[in-house]
Amino acid sequence: MNIEKILPKEGPSIEEVKKYIEKYSNEIIVIKCGGSVLLDKNLFNQFIEDVAIINKLRLSSIVIHGGGKNIKKKLDKQNIDSKFINGLRVTDEKTIKIVEEALLELNFEILKNINENQASAQSVTPKDGNIIKIIPEKKELGLVGIPKEIDKDFLLNIIKEKKVPVIIPMGVGNDKKIYNINADVAAGSVAKELNSRRLLLMTDVEGVLDKNKKLILEINSEVAKKMLEEETISGGMIPKINTCIDAVENGVTGVVIVDGRKPHSILFELFSDKGSGTLIRK
Repeated sequence: MNIEKILPKEGPSIEEVKKYIEKYSNEIIVIKCGGSVLLDKNLFNQFIEDVAIINKLRLSSIVIHGGGKNIKKKLDKQNIDSKFINGLRVTDEKTIKIVEEALLELNFEILKNINENQASAQSVTPKDGNIIKIIPEKKELGLVGIPKEIDKDFLLNIIKEKKVPVIIPMGVGNDKKIYNINADVAAGSVAKELNSRRLLLMTDVEGVLDKNKKLILEINSEVAKKMLEEETISGGMIPKINTCIDAVENGVTGVVIVDGRKPHSILFELFSDKGSGTLIRK
């Protein structure tokens, strides 16, 4: 394998990549992408390139994508207001159809671009065998679910074929209805089920900020819980941090809130000393 030919010039050095590559050789990396990464063409292309490079390096990764801003655009067109409770979208029967449509479009786009980058990916949607079974969240959230069961074997079979599963964060309830799942929560559940070495949550912010709005490079789950109690963490960061805590306390070695606005943020997070955000460990 010619690593030099695989890596971008603007990415981590070959020496750094060689140093870290062994660390992930028999591990699974779960990547959740959302926000600007899915809307900014340049960031999107770099994200695709990073995922394709991981695949070409013969490492195993899974992608779970949100669709927040794409969903909002579609809802605005239909004059449907988005309401959030603790960072989670309230989803009724009308909204769920638009959410699914927006997510399927993005899924197709991600899949097509990974495959065009000489890598191999496979779409995973509720219609592809329902890999996520859910229990409903709070009643006031409507069709929003919490993952109860993940079809681990289905995902491992895709990985064995050296493909990247690209998962839509939706699941099916006992009532056979499709439910929306917060993409961070879905990614955390998949990472736990597969005992991932790393879970990367890509965002539009630097990482976790302290009270003075300064970036924290590394924290443990106890500090994260305290920050939630003190409301240093708020809004859309709440489900992210809850996911981080839950993941590291249930077998995931480390979760990183990654600044997805940085060029090649995934490669720098995995294969360099400097990282790209806040690392959360147990």
